[in-house]
Amino acid sequence: MADAIAVGPSKLEKKPVKFSNLLLGAGLNMFEVTTLGQPLEVVKTTMAANRGDSFAGALSRVWSRGGVLGYYQGLIPWAWIEASTKGAVLLFVASEAEYYAKSFGASDFISGIGGGMAGGVAQAYATMGFCTCMKTVEITQHKIAQAGVKPPSTWATFMDIYRKEGIRGINKGVNAVAIRQTTNWGSRFGLSRLAESGIRKVTGKEEGQKLGSMEKILASGLGGGLSAWNQPIEVIRVEMQSKTEDPNRPKNLTVGKTLNYIYSNNGLKGLYRGVTPRIGLGVWQTICMVALGDMAKEAVEKLTGDKITAKH
Repeated sequence: MADAIAVGPSKLEKKPVKFSNLLLGAGLNMFEVTTLGQPLEVVKTTMAANRGDSFAGALSRVWSRGGVLGYYQGLIPWAWIEASTKGAVLLFVASEAEYYAKSFGASDFISGIGGGMAGGVAQAYATMGFCTCMKTVEITQHKIAQAGVKPPSTWATFMDIYRKEGIRGINKGVNAVAIRQTTNWGSRFGLSRLAESGIRKVTGKEEGQKLGSMEKILASGLGGGLSAWNQPIEVIRVEMQSKTEDPNRPKNLTVGKTLNYIYSNNGLKGLYRGVTPRIGLGVWQTICMVALGDMAKEAVEKLTGDKITAKH
C-alpha cells in the first residue's frame, strides 16, 4: 500500500515584474496609439468637447484642423509618454495589489480585479493625468485658432499652464481619469472573464481550457467594448480639461459640478457623446494586445532572452 502523501497549501509567491514584460507592454501600447489609437482618441475627445456634433461632424471638424495630421494632435510627446509608461505602472502596482489581496484570502478572480483597479488608479496619478490633460488641451484649443490667433506650441502651452496653475493645472481632471481607469480595468477584467465562460459553454470547452486566438480576441473585445458603460466619466474628464471657453461654465470644476453642468446643458445623451469611437478604441486595443501580442512576445523573448510572464 502506497504511503499517503500530505500536500500542504501552495506557498503564495509574488509575481516578478520583468524588464521583458515592461518592454512588451510599452511596445504594444506605442504601436496601438501610433496607428489607429490616437485618431480614435482625437475623434472621441472632439465629440465629448463639442457635444452638439454628430460622428460625421466630428470627423469634419478634426479634418479642418490640418487634414490627416489633425487626427494625430497630441500624439507627440503626450500620447507617446503615456503609452510608454502606463503599462509599467499598471504591472508594478497590479502585481503588488494582487499579491496582498491573495494574502488576505481573496480568490484569484477578486484579487485580479482588485489588482487591475489599483493599477488603474496608479496609472492616473503617476502618468496619465498630465498626459490626458495636455492631449485634451491640444485637441480643444483650436477655438483659439478660429478666433484668428495662432495657438502656442505644445511646450509653450504646458509651461504657461504650469506657471499659472502649477502641478494642479497640468493634472486638471486627474480624479476623473482615476475613476475612469479603475472602473475600466475592473469591468474589463470581469466582463472579459464572463465572455470567456460564455464562449467555453457555446464551444463545449472545459473550464480552464485555453481559448483560440479569435476566441480570445472576441472575449477581450466584448470586455473592452462593454467597458464603455462609464463614458459619462470620460465626457466629464474632457470637459474638466478642455480649453473651450464658456461663460456659463462654473469655475474651479469638480467631478460633481462638471456632471451637473453637462447634464443641465445636454441631458443624458450629452454624457454619452463619443461612445462610438471609444468602443472602436477598445476593440483596436484588444486586437493589438491579443492578436499581435503573441508575435511581439516571441520577438521580445528573442531580444532579451527572458521568458514573458505578463498576460496580454
